[in-house]
Amino acid sequence: MSALLFPGQGSQSVGMGMEFYSKFELVKKIFKEADEKLNYPISKLILDGPADELQLTKNTQPAILTVSYSIFKVLKDEFNFDFSSFKYFAGHSLGEYSALVCAGSLNFNDALYLLRERGKAMQEAVPVGQGKMIAILGIKTDEIINILKLNEKESGICEIANDNAEGQVIISGSKEKVETLQSLLKEKKIKSIPLKVSAPFHCSLMKPAADNMKDKIDKTKFINPLYKVVNNVTANPETNIENIKSLLVKQIFSTVRWRESIINISSNGVKNFIELGPGKVLSGMVKRTIKEANCFSINSITDIKNLTNEFK
Repeated sequence: MSALLFPGQGSQSVGMGMEFYSKFELVKKIFKEADEKLNYPISKLILDGPADELQLTKNTQPAILTVSYSIFKVLKDEFNFDFSSFKYFAGHSLGEYSALVCAGSLNFNDALYLLRERGKAMQEAVPVGQGKMIAILGIKTDEIINILKLNEKESGICEIANDNAEGQVIISGSKEKVETLQSLLKEKKIKSIPLKVSAPFHCSLMKPAADNMKDKIDKTKFINPLYKVVNNVTANPETNIENIKSLLVKQIFSTVRWRESIINISSNGVKNFIELGPGKVLSGMVKRTIKEANCFSINSITDIKNLTNEFK
């Protein structure tokens, strides 16, 4: 049994999807569709950069969706890949939109619009320099929760943004409070790394962005997905359309429960995890959490050929 995974922000790079774009007409059409929907050349940003513009959240989010969806369509339409053994689709943060598009629940054009707006709303929710995100490495999530309790007396926000994998948790919040936590971690000889991000994502400071997105998501048409799409907020599959919508709003300021999602998928008999989109970040996270998992990252035509041989 298998699951399809879709990456989130941080997996982007200039030139991602170039091989698929140059070889397949259907990918050129998808990129053109994205340009037309967004009313600016996102395809040029994806293929040629500049990197600093691609890194802007409002650009990164629709760009990653465009590349992930393109690779999915190449697998499905050009290689006639059989998805019948796939029980779950899951995406990390913005990747949940890619999962919903590929599972047939959300139209690609609508997802482009929502991610562009989501990126802008998240970027604008907190003034630059007032938020901070750090990665904590090498300790369990329960230990981090206990350390956060020690930091509660300080004013401000400091919360788990991403529970990514065993020994990899991302913290998000107010700059001063996150820096106080860093000092506490240093005293305890626990490793933390500041992240180069433009805003403190997936924490309570993002509530204005969620308010901004609620009406836009409510007005968008969703239909029942063809596959079970695992939700970031609940770490379980959600099939009710109204639940999916309200959880996409909540996801903006809630913890991405990726480690639990992968454990839940694995506990239902899934052994193969296929990451579709730029980078190999999710495969690494899965391997840290489920040691015996078979992971495949699809970034090139060679990767697709290897995958199809494996699944024959």
